[in-house]
Amino acid sequence: MKAAVYDPKLKTPGHLVAIVDVPAPEVTPGHVLLRVLACGVCRTDLHIVEGDLPSLSPTIIPGHQIVGEIVGGATDRSPHGTRVGVSWVGGVDGSCWYCLNGMENLCDHPVFTGYTVNGGYADFVSVREDFTFALPDGLSEAEVAPLLCAGIIGFRSLRVAGVKAGEAVGLFGFGSSAALAIRLLRFWKCRVYVVTRGKAHRDAAAALGATWVGDEDEVPPALLDRAITFALSGKVVISALSCLRKGGVLAVNAIHLDHMPAFDYDTLLWGERQIRSVANMTREDARDFIELAQQLQFRPQVTIFSLKDANKALLALKNEDESGSIVIVP
Repeated sequence: MKAAVYDPKLKTPGHLVAIVDVPAPEVTPGHVLLRVLACGVCRTDLHIVEGDLPSLSPTIIPGHQIVGEIVGGATDRSPHGTRVGVSWVGGVDGSCWYCLNGMENLCDHPVFTGYTVNGGYADFVSVREDFTFALPDGLSEAEVAPLLCAGIIGFRSLRVAGVKAGEAVGLFGFGSSAALAIRLLRFWKCRVYVVTRGKAHRDAAAALGATWVGDEDEVPPALLDRAITFALSGKVVISALSCLRKGGVLAVNAIHLDHMPAFDYDTLLWGERQIRSVANMTREDARDFIELAQQLQFRPQVTIFSLKDANKALLALKNEDESGSIVIVP
């Protein structure tokens, strides 16, 4: 099969992955073989292929927002030909304290799709059957793919922040995940304040119904009950914290931050303000979000690249050349 493979030894400027022929995966117990229909391109993929996250395998096929058709290893639950989704968490041990206490996203021995096991930048992928998700009808593969990480992790961020209907919520950074989260916040009748760089992102936030939109140096005109940061900068975390009311909660949606600057406790954190990190997702998060997405008929804006253009897709994400979500369709 064709695949986009990340090999640190082969990386060159402008070519983060190599498009090569590799053996198709075999069907193994507990797994299903998927023909990849679409795979979203996530900023975590970029962290992996640029070395921001440590390599955990000599080579890896990235991609964890996978829409696929079951073509091998079918079960009664997952018949041949079924269209399913796969996300970042591709498996857990099921026996550690976290798994046994409803926190599988913090599992001690997780499997990460496209990071510890091969992902969806390929014609076929093998995945754990119990970590696939039924998908709603009515959305194309390319429209569903971004929901499977950007959507789910954005939804989890709102849960971690403790968002309640009607609250004032700040979104700091406005990429694919925030563009999906704002739809949920609007559905919950929240007032949404967006701080982001780039005119295209600000225009997108305004078009999606943000109460107020400002650039990275501006401050929302109201104190926030909750805030979520989507940027990779610790400086943005501190900026968001400074906008919270007493008792407010900030959720940091980032698998990697550049650094966390020092900040003044008395004026920024005191008053029972909280900073919480968002780590991975659970299968419950995925099922709940997909149900909501179907109810609200989410149709994210997408830009499609072919598998042979996977490098162009990654660079478009890095350079923020496209608004909405980027999707590879083999």
